[in-house]
Amino acid sequence: MPDLYANDESLMQAVGGGDIEAFEQIVRRHQDWVWKIAYRFLNDKEEAKDITQEAFLRLLDASGRYKPAAKFTTYLYQIIFRLCLDHAKKKRPLYMAEIPESLDPNPGAAEQIEHQEVSERINRALRSLPPDYRMVIILKYFEGLSGKGIADAIDKSPKAVERLLDRARKQLEPLLRPYFQE
Repeated sequence: MPDLYANDESLMQAVGGGDIEAFEQIVRRHQDWVWKIAYRFLNDKEEAKDITQEAFLRLLDASGRYKPAAKFTTYLYQIIFRLCLDHAKKKRPLYMAEIPESLDPNPGAAEQIEHQEVSERINRALRSLPPDYRMVIILKYFEGLSGKGIADAIDKSPKAVERLLDRARKQLEPLLRPYFQE
């Protein structure tokens, strides 16, 4: 039985040794945020579930080769990033109007409508970005990763991430400016 307080790297090494309970612990710890990243990228609940499942299957498959050279979450971000980009190349994803999480658990009708409109505008703007720009925006602004964290996750240099973020912001700014000016 794995230690519930073991770090992810130790759990992953246990998975590599055949400990399926350690794998279950990893899945329980990370499935929610993996799904959220996939959903923000794809904006389709079922596709996000598929990407999430595939990410954990790839993680399980790679467990015997896993070496904790970087943080485990960085390793998992790399898997998600590749799956999302592969998906974007294969198929134009479907998009929904809003991200299924509310800032206020009990918002009033006006707040719900405003939140939905803002989410729709942001999603529309994100959809217009190339997949790599979209992913760096998601990792930076929705997941709160640092430039180095994003660089590690997408296997680019920090300078390349800065350039991607700058280009993505420049494309987003004119699309979102009209909606957020007072």
